[in-house]
Amino acid sequence: MPVIRGLDHVVHVVRDLEAAGEFYDMLGFTVGARNRHPWGTHNRLIQFSGFFVEVLEVAEPDAIPEASEGVYSFGAFNRDYLAAAGQGLSMLVLESNDPAAEKAEFDAAGFGGFELFDFARQGKRPDGSDVEVAFSLAYARDPASPHAGFFTCLQRKPENFWSSDLQRHMNGTTGVAGIVLVAPEPERHIGFVETFIGGSLRRAIDGWHIVKTPRGDVDVMTPALFTERFGVAAPTDEGLRLAALRFGVADIDKARRRVSSSRMSAEEIEGLIVIGPGAGLGATLLFEQAP
Repeated sequence: MPVIRGLDHVVHVVRDLEAAGEFYDMLGFTVGARNRHPWGTHNRLIQFSGFFVEVLEVAEPDAIPEASEGVYSFGAFNRDYLAAAGQGLSMLVLESNDPAAEKAEFDAAGFGGFELFDFARQGKRPDGSDVEVAFSLAYARDPASPHAGFFTCLQRKPENFWSSDLQRHMNGTTGVAGIVLVAPEPERHIGFVETFIGGSLRRAIDGWHIVKTPRGDVDVMTPALFTERFGVAAPTDEGLRLAALRFGVADIDKARRRVSSSRMSAEEIEGLIVIGPGAGLGATLLFEQAP
């Protein structure tokens, strides 16, 4: 019986990591220190309980290995995404319980074919001390969606990664409420999304499907419905694109004051605070009252 996998993190690829860190800081998020991958990308993380935003820069393009048969290149995917689509939410990552079993699921459904990827890197605690963090990844691929990346992630040393100090945010965000994928024909991608998540989508209305995971919702909708719902333009592509990230906040009024004080361009639609892709470095960021 498949197990529904909760949201683990999203990758927000940007051209300037320090400027992106300042952007998230202005919105009232606590942003971690710069980390370096051994394959040419650098990141800064924004943590919540069990979920994080990975703000990513292709900092050393000459160090990025190319993808090869059966070998996924995280660095090459994000480099190519940035060149083709610009800044934005490039990858959706789900929590892993058993990377080998997930790889087998993806392979059997025709959405895999990649080797498992294990790696470690140095990280920093809030006090500046060095620690090692380690991960195991199982990649999945929707052949009809070249500009959306997907994998599951197992934390090998979670005690070194998660920090309660980094999970306190001035804007009152308590966690992830969900993500929104868009596609011109969502029905074409139902099989992939259900395999990747490990659960069934339900139809909300024509062109809009939803699944609840143990950590956050996943919505799949048409670009037209996305614009109607959130009042901003959706990414356009032939396949799936990761369009929006939904944050749950403890006090929507506090979040509104923080966003207003940042002088960030934002709109309010049906109780949501919406920062569109123009202001959001290619990403739509949504703030909503947490249950």
